[in-house]
Amino acid sequence: MNLHDFTVHRLDGAQESLRAYAGKTLLLVNVASRCGLTPQYEALVALRSAKVDQGFEVLGFPCNQFGQQEPGSPEEIQTFCSATYGVDFPLFEKLDVKGPTRAPLYAWLTEQATTPDGPGEIRWNFAKFVIDPRGDVVARFAPTTAPDAPEVLAAIERAMAR
Repeated sequence: MNLHDFTVHRLDGAQESLRAYAGKTLLLVNVASRCGLTPQYEALVALRSAKVDQGFEVLGFPCNQFGQQEPGSPEEIQTFCSATYGVDFPLFEKLDVKGPTRAPLYAWLTEQATTPDGPGEIRWNFAKFVIDPRGDVVARFAPTTAPDAPEVLAAIERAMAR
């Protein structure tokens, strides 16, 4: 099993197979609009812009499980993200990333043996997973690690070289 085996819903409700991203290096992030880490959207947008032509994409998964920091409707989330941060990467429907109601995608992601963060529960908004073009998880980073931190950029570059 790999990332490409999952189907999710976009923020607009349209169903999408993650197989559509086969051959691309991805950064998956559980996001929130009212979090102290929300300014990371700026770095996510810049990172995507710098690398999209090289086969890289950011995928955002809104989550309201941490301090109710993503309470909005899909329309409110989309408007906030695009108007405030110029988000142009795909955003998906709000989902649970931890606990018994965790979405199947995040159940799989959090079971993978990864570094520097290992397997286990998501601890907060903006946890990051680097996925290689084959759909395998190759790195996981804590929410407080910036998307443009040297270690994240290095993991993305290694994944792109696969």
